[in-house]
Amino acid sequence: MKISTKGRYALRLMIDLGENNTGTPISLRDVAKRQGISEKYLEQIISILNKAGYVRSVRGAQGGYLLRREPKEYTVGDILRLTEGSLAPVTCVEDEDMPCERQDNCVTVIVWKKINEAINNVVDNITLQDLVDWQNEKNGSYVI
Repeated sequence: MKISTKGRYALRLMIDLGENNTGTPISLRDVAKRQGISEKYLEQIISILNKAGYVRSVRGAQGGYLLRREPKEYTVGDILRLTEGSLAPVTCVEDEDMPCERQDNCVTVIVWKKINEAINNVVDNITLQDLVDWQNEKNGSYVI
């Protein structure tokens, strides 16, 4: 499994919104400058996040985007699955409703299931708040 730029940039965008979560809408132009990401690319990503109800759009001269929920209510898994789709390493462990016809005789499926469980355990137990806190620690700005 490889996370695309869309997934990586979606996380960076959400972290930026979380870090700057003051109640004032944040413009994509400002996020693009801070993150070094094309504003056009961020527009595509924010559209996905907006449709899913992860962010709220505020129109007008002072408009921009706000998180709909607190950063602690989003997981990395939520954001990555929204932008990337399945995080399963192979298709045979993606959908339990449609198992592989070789599954009964395939021992490698055990490996794939363990990798899938490990991935899900990591991304589903790290919140956006964790990422914001880690970013603040890296920048030397502690919030109490």
